[in-house]
Amino acid sequence: MRLRTLLGDHPCTAALKDGSIKSNRVTFDFAEVSPTHKGFKPMVREQAFDVSEMAIVTYLMARSFGKPMVLLPIAVMARFQHAYALTHAKSPALTPAELNNKRVGIRSFTTTTGAWLRGILADDYGVDLNSIDWVTFEDAHVAEFHDATARAPQHKQIIQMLLDGELDAVLGEKSERPGLQPLFADAAADEKSWFAKHGVMPINHMVVVSETLSAAHPDVVREVFSLLRQSAVAAQTAAPQFSAAEMRRSLAMIVRYTAQQGLIPREFAVDELFDDLTRTFC
Repeated sequence: MRLRTLLGDHPCTAALKDGSIKSNRVTFDFAEVSPTHKGFKPMVREQAFDVSEMAIVTYLMARSFGKPMVLLPIAVMARFQHAYALTHAKSPALTPAELNNKRVGIRSFTTTTGAWLRGILADDYGVDLNSIDWVTFEDAHVAEFHDATARAPQHKQIIQMLLDGELDAVLGEKSERPGLQPLFADAAADEKSWFAKHGVMPINHMVVVSETLSAAHPDVVREVFSLLRQSAVAAQTAAPQFSAAEMRRSLAMIVRYTAQQGLIPREFAVDELFDDLTRTFC
């Protein structure tokens, strides 16, 4: 069976994409989409792929609107988030706890990195997220979601707005440009202490399959999952490997953050994120 497939270039997908791991049961027709997140919208809105990488927050939102996708319990991208926030390089430096009532930019309010960072700011730094004047640059992948944030003018760029003083901070970005500095002054130390406190590696992207494929061809979905696992194992230490318990902790936390931020109407149980087939893979 030939499967329309969207997977980014990650250590854990390399063996699949270069053909060193293959199957006589399925063939992946890889779509050329760069950056990969540009393919999430057509997957959510048009079911453009049979197998697709998917930002976990986009999946949670899509699930809340009944989109016909099924989650596989495998992460293709996970990372600590503290380094993906910027502010001005001026004295005194703006600290995370001082973001209340500030003007903060983010590519889209519904990005997974944004959801993780907002959760961290609220839970660990006491930031009132509702006090912040959020400025966004793109709409949500899920068309049905009502985004009430202020939209930046079309000709504006997020980093330049920060440099020009039109924003106090931005989330989801890294930059070495003069005049900017990390919002978390020692991100590596903050990440280490955050992990010690929570025991969670934040998941950004997982993999989904179409609901039709899961219902009609469970053997194919089992093969897809097996191939993804083999490719992840081939990456060895180049990519984080999750135990079932670690994945559940990460999923439970991002579900809680996503619900608290109003991106989904309620907090799903982790088992609800899978169907009867893919739940057996956990």
